[in-house]
Amino acid sequence: MSGSKLAVGSSKNKSFGLLIRESRIKQGFGQRELAVKIGVAPSYLNDIEKEKRSAPKSIVIKKIAKLLKIDINTLNDLAGISKGNVAPDIKEYIESNPKVASLIRTIKENNLDEDQIEKIENSMNKNNNKALIIAAGLGSRLKKHTENLPKCMLDFGGKTLLQRQLDAYKKCGVKDISLIRGYKKEKINYKGIKYFENTDYKNNNILNSIFYAEKIINGNIIISYSDILFDSSVVERTLDSDHDISVVVDIDWRGYYVGRKDHPISEAENVIFNSNNEVEKIGKINTGKEEVHGEFIGMIKLSDRGTEIFKEHFHRLKKIYWNKPFQRAKIFQKAYLTDFIQELVDIGIKVHCVIIESGWKEIDTVEDYKKALTGFNKKFTKS
Repeated sequence: MSGSKLAVGSSKNKSFGLLIRESRIKQGFGQRELAVKIGVAPSYLNDIEKEKRSAPKSIVIKKIAKLLKIDINTLNDLAGISKGNVAPDIKEYIESNPKVASLIRTIKENNLDEDQIEKIENSMNKNNNKALIIAAGLGSRLKKHTENLPKCMLDFGGKTLLQRQLDAYKKCGVKDISLIRGYKKEKINYKGIKYFENTDYKNNNILNSIFYAEKIINGNIIISYSDILFDSSVVERTLDSDHDISVVVDIDWRGYYVGRKDHPISEAENVIFNSNNEVEKIGKINTGKEEVHGEFIGMIKLSDRGTEIFKEHFHRLKKIYWNKPFQRAKIFQKAYLTDFIQELVDIGIKVHCVIIESGWKEIDTVEDYKKALTGFNKKFTKS
């Protein structure tokens, strides 16, 4: 039995019982089989699904969420509604922690509005940010430099490119870091990192590579390419975004392509955004480079809701386009992250731009590597 965790967005307007029933069928469980696994009578589960009984205790809800791959917070919220009360996990937490009730009362007495409460929540969530680094690719354009190494393991002043990324993340308090390996995976062995293996890296691309680590794509998470050097200020600015889906865009990008022969400006992943800094077009925009506003640097941030949107639409599109053309990709398996983002924009999902001015470098070719090494002791400004 397999399947992705149910997206929050797909559970709107559903009752607790209906969500259980639909998820049970989707995951291939019979009603009796699930009842046995969660430790309740089949008749009791049947009554829950038919809305004849309210939701069970928290311990049972946790088992259901795990087995049916449903977001636990969504399930608890619907359980609370079924009981005409707050979510069971919240109720239990308040009852066991008197100071929590006092805090809620303080919020009520100060009449805080939604924006003020959201600011408090965002401030608390800053300590729970995660990062996922995509490092499965061959790095063939770096030729001899990557014959025996993944490109994230190239040396820069006594530290690898990957180590410098880790340093930048940790400086901003991001300690929960995962990495997707593929090519020469045995060469990447840093302690304190969760590893995921892209077993088909020769036949897929960035978008599909990301989903080898799907189980940790939740909460607030930054996803970044492994072939970019970036300053911690870029991470800090990205973390400050409170939008569901944010892409990092450099508006001081043109100078980087002066004299850059092996990776010409026509290959840049550019962005056109509106007056609200929302993406209109993203990817290799070949019609009039003078029209574009910036370059996507290979870093994206998702909120908890953003991760659910991300996963829900990936699996929807995968079913439709597998082995078929998708956006600019010849087949879905070869799609870039920018292809997916453009698809989200096309169907009306807002993607925010985090605007930066330099502070990073792409290491895609031998020319890029040599240039980066030459000016390594300088700030990561584009020249």
